[in-house]
Amino acid sequence: MTAAPTPRRALLAVVLAAATAAAVPAGRASAAAAKPPTSGPGTTPAAEAAETAATRKTVDNRFWYSYAHWSAGLHQGTTAVGGARPGLEIKTAAGRSEYADPHTGKKSTWEYATWTSPVHTSTVPATEAIASWNARTPAGTWIQAELRGTYTDGAATPWYVMGRWAAGDGDIRRTSVDGQTDGKSTVWTDTLAVDTPASGLRIKDWRLRLTLYRKPGAVRGPTVWLAGAMASDIPDRFTVPASTGSGAAHELKVPRYSQETHAGQYPEYDNGGEAWCSPTSSQMIIEFWGRRASATSLAWVKKGYADPQVCHAARSTYDAAYKGCGNWPFNAAYAATYRQLAGVVTRLGSLAEVETLVRAGIPVITSQSFTAEELTGAGYGTAGHLMTVIGFTASGDVIANDPNSADNTAVRRVYRRRQFENNWLRTKRHNAAGKVVSGTGGICYLYGPIRPSQAQVLALRAVGVL
Repeated sequence: MTAAPTPRRALLAVVLAAATAAAVPAGRASAAAAKPPTSGPGTTPAAEAAETAATRKTVDNRFWYSYAHWSAGLHQGTTAVGGARPGLEIKTAAGRSEYADPHTGKKSTWEYATWTSPVHTSTVPATEAIASWNARTPAGTWIQAELRGTYTDGAATPWYVMGRWAAGDGDIRRTSVDGQTDGKSTVWTDTLAVDTPASGLRIKDWRLRLTLYRKPGAVRGPTVWLAGAMASDIPDRFTVPASTGSGAAHELKVPRYSQETHAGQYPEYDNGGEAWCSPTSSQMIIEFWGRRASATSLAWVKKGYADPQVCHAARSTYDAAYKGCGNWPFNAAYAATYRQLAGVVTRLGSLAEVETLVRAGIPVITSQSFTAEELTGAGYGTAGHLMTVIGFTASGDVIANDPNSADNTAVRRVYRRRQFENNWLRTKRHNAAGKVVSGTGGICYLYGPIRPSQAQVLALRAVGVL
């Protein structure tokens, strides 16, 4: 069984592809699929490697998380709070608004306050941007995250909603927002993408706006601990340069959970467990860091279901608009609901960078797509799948916890380095029918403690996250 299909994103990509004469992407892959291919048949791997070898930075990360960060920017009813984990909270409501939940039909009135970040000039004029946030949202509260960019032609994007989010689903349904475009860029579920990168248009800078909501008259509201975005300009390519392993074996002891154990369970969440690669991978890493779901939070799961925390992870990452559990920022936000954990979505540039993190004790959740022939030993093909890199063999091959396995015991796999790296980093590929479809361009989730060790700080800096 492959990872979760993405009919909504695939449908949007069909529309965009028709408009740009690009091939139709399939599955949960990068919005870069909308870009006309600049490589492929007739383009040699050597030429693609030469393009990549050019000293051009392709990813820029900017996250706010300190007291000084939250004190900056424009406050409209919000305030920075200090302490062991600084954050952003409502001080005085800036106003009230009605929200009609499109997924339940319920209309409710909320108090709100907003914070707008300083303008961040990206070190990478970007074709894509993906937001991340970590927050506490007690019952009766939720948050909205928006991005607004400035194009290299001087025009500004609208304020794009990147997510309406709460840890639970009792007040609103957690959701992305469909149909957002200005004719130059479009939001595809969780990714803001320039429509025609071949034109040379890029997003040169951006701001983040957070709106915090609470029930009228409430004393407290949500707390946002971290927020920001990753901006990138990944070249279209079918083949990426091969990295070299360190030559030393290293493996982290990460819990193993199979999504297939949950096949048929809770079909209201993306048709059941066989589609839960993303939350299953998230849960493995959450537990690697010593966190567990409480008995209270698992009380809703049917008795007798194995690993009920995986069911909880699926429910807690479900995007009601996307109709799936694979929304990238929603997974990172879910991880950060656990005590003293943080999570972000970013891109990395090679397995050498993954190895830097793993050797510092940080496992990496990667998103990739491939045919059955392109990943020896997998036994399946997928239009989009999440798995966790937990180590490397002495020869440099990848040790992965692959949730698309028959049971928990079978989750640990060893995959060939070259195959794994190319499947993960490329933005273009051919599916089993021979059509040109998309790849994720190195998307990954990084979860870890809010106070990492010195070695972990150095590793995160080395790969450009800090």
